[in-house]
Order: sequence, then structure tokens, then C-alpha cells
Amino acid sequence: MRLLGIDFGTKTTGVAVSDPLGFTAQGLEIIRRTDTYNLKPTINRIQELCIEYKVEKIVLGYPKNMNNTEGERCEHTVVFKKKLEASLNLPIELWDERLTTVEAENLMIIADMSRQKRKKVIDKMAAGLILQNYLDAHY
Repeated sequence: MRLLGIDFGTKTTGVAVSDPLGFTAQGLEIIRRTDTYNLKPTINRIQELCIEYKVEKIVLGYPKNMNNTEGERCEHTVVFKKKLEASLNLPIELWDERLTTVEAENLMIIADMSRQKRKKVIDKMAAGLILQNYLDAHY
């Protein structure tokens, strides 16, 4: 069973996919938006990836605050989830993504990656961590 992991942001959306057995997550790509409110191209690309990789479930990062409250970013994520559900016939599960971007940043710093390179891949790596954390908790 293949899963797709998504790190949804205001300007970019990081995407990762699991291996066919559901053991590991690999970052796929970053979908960039020029219009923050036009989600159609992002949803269309996610739909293409779901077909290409035969995805059976989506894990969508849920950006709770550190004190476990839900803020404005959570509201935007829920709206995005509803739009995805209307376009795709797949189950979508929200998954706590707290500190995944920090973890991704720290891993790239340890790997001595330049700030410019980190900026280009951070969302894809965060999506991979969201999905990997989900896989580790469920499989």
C-alpha cells in the first residue's frame, strides 16, 4: 500500500511517497504556487502523483502549535484537505507535523548543505519526515 505525504504551506507544498510495502518515505518534489489562494494546480499535480504511484492513502501534515492548540495554519490545512477530498477518491489523514521542518533543517545542516540548497528542498524533506513518522507509528 503506497501512501503520499504532504507538507502544505502558503507558497509551497512538499510531497513524499512511501515505498510499495509502506516501510520508508522518500521526498518526491515541491509544488510551488504563485497565487497563494489558487490551489487547483497543486491539487491537479497531487492527483497526477497519486495516479502515477498508485497511492491508496494521503497523510497531510497538520501544523499544530507547540502548545497543542490549532491556529490559522490548521484552518488553512483543513480547507485544503476538504478540497483534496472533493477532487480525489482517497482517504486523507491529518498527522501532527510539529518540528518536522526544524528536524529537516537540522539534518541538512549536519550534512553541511548550504542555506541556498536547503531552501530548495526543505519542504520535500519535511513531507518525507511527516510520512516516515506516520509509517513508523502505524506499520
